[in-house]
Amino acid sequence: MDTFSSGDVVNLGASRISSQLFESYLECPTKCWLRSHGEPAIANLYAEWIRAQKEAYRLDSLKRLLQSASENDCVIAPPVPENAKDVVWRHAIDVCWRTSELESSLQAVERLPPKDHGRYVQFIPHRFEFVNKLTKEHKLLVTFDAFLLSEVIGRDVKVGKIVHGEKRAVLKVNTLAFAGEVRKRIKAIAALLAGTSPPDLVLNRHCGQCEFQTRCRVQAEQKEELSLLSLR
Repeated sequence: MDTFSSGDVVNLGASRISSQLFESYLECPTKCWLRSHGEPAIANLYAEWIRAQKEAYRLDSLKRLLQSASENDCVIAPPVPENAKDVVWRHAIDVCWRTSELESSLQAVERLPPKDHGRYVQFIPHRFEFVNKLTKEHKLLVTFDAFLLSEVIGRDVKVGKIVHGEKRAVLKVNTLAFAGEVRKRIKAIAALLAGTSPPDLVLNRHCGQCEFQTRCRVQAEQKEELSLLSLR
């Protein structure tokens, strides 16, 4: 079984890897590089619709969470705790925490007190996805959140939860099962951001919902990029 440890992420240089950049990399390395360098986006109606759906679902989910929690059990944007034992809230939302190498806007974090004496408090990252069918990428995203959370509290975060779809089903993710792959992706992103030019352009199925679609398609046509063939 893989684990998260404080020495997992090293030598990332000056660039701090955010959860947004990690998500962009899963969708397309070129998109990750362009976003990290502040490349201007071009209007894409489908991309804007996807973003609006995600944000509406996230806000509604957080509203439901706030309504179901007592006033003293839920906090908004808490600071990084100096000691995990000092945390008293049950739920936290809009948790923007960072380490020297990583940062994430965790949508929500749940704290579960230990059931037995001598056991640790559990911290569980939550994500909210409007789609009914989850993919491996969704599991990697919540594992990235668990990765950062483990760095902050100094112990493994073994479970993440994804609330998704119209029925608001809850999927529990064994984050340790994806820890090794997330670690590899983080190191690959660090190498990518350390470069001075974008990666080789390869169009994929995500292009239709990307704000850089026009930019990349023009370049692909100029270079007669073979990946265009699969999109026609």
